[in-house]
Amino acid sequence: MKKNISKSSKSISKYNYDVELLLMMHKKMLLIRRFEEKAGQLYGMGQIGGFCHLYIGQEAVVVGIQSIQIEGDTVVTSYRDHGHMIACDMDSKGVMAELTGRVDGYSKGKGGSMHMFSREKGFFGGHGIVGAQVPIGAGLAFAHKYNENKNISIAYFGDGAANQGQVYETYNIASLWKLPVIFVIENNQYGMGTSVKRSSSGDSLAERGKGYGIEFEIVDGMDVLAVRDAAEKAAEYCRSGKGPFILEMKTYRYRGHSMSDPAKYRTRDEVDEIRKNSDPIDNIKEILLNSGIKVEELKAIDAEVKLTINEAAKFAQESPEPSIDELFKDITIS
Repeated sequence: MKKNISKSSKSISKYNYDVELLLMMHKKMLLIRRFEEKAGQLYGMGQIGGFCHLYIGQEAVVVGIQSIQIEGDTVVTSYRDHGHMIACDMDSKGVMAELTGRVDGYSKGKGGSMHMFSREKGFFGGHGIVGAQVPIGAGLAFAHKYNENKNISIAYFGDGAANQGQVYETYNIASLWKLPVIFVIENNQYGMGTSVKRSSSGDSLAERGKGYGIEFEIVDGMDVLAVRDAAEKAAEYCRSGKGPFILEMKTYRYRGHSMSDPAKYRTRDEVDEIRKNSDPIDNIKEILLNSGIKVEELKAIDAEVKLTINEAAKFAQESPEPSIDELFKDITIS
């Protein structure tokens, strides 16, 4: 990709960000969106079975946070997990193959959309049980503290999961033991089909951590630079041994809760308004253009990303299905 970048891209933008970094975040957000669009197409064609929760609209959250991670940091998230995998640099071919239930997928076709892992990339799974990943995130943080490696755990969960009891049990022990974990609440405004205003008491989900002595910040999750700035602050806090930190990302999903959700609980005008005024990819695209990057360069990046995703889909469709014997592997019978 670097050969397509003009000389201006090596300078610092007027927003005091290295343009190479901006381009990297732009490309990664595009990669997530194009991947999810393709996943939606394959689901409609009957090539993806089971549940499929798309991340379209929320790309700035995971890309902004991933941009401050260091080697050895760990990630755990919910069932809306494809974007997190790609942000962790998991191969889109392996992710797509898993979605389609093929043997070349990250969980050999047995995990599907919600349950795949990559220990090599520090990704400890999407999890189908609402809120179940939060205590796992604290457990990963405990391992980091025990090993004294200065790494952190990042545990993502949604506004619906923020009402689950195990979240607050985890807050208590994470604060008590000063575990290096960033709790990221991806508040996309709707828990399945119920708006946050109807389901959650109080003005802020992150503020609930105050009772446990946990620092927090509320962030514009549609602005990748705001996300990165907040994540840097939170990561420095956790790495210095001060304990956990909560980031509440105010974001928005454009599609329904899952592919089976027609999303009739909100108006088309509401979604269109967010797309028009707050789209995270459009936002960073505008910054890049104002920093001297040419429209042609951004079009070339998009074309490259589309090619990558088309190749991933082709790879998945050509990958064989797992054999019956695979059912009995990687399990323990007592």
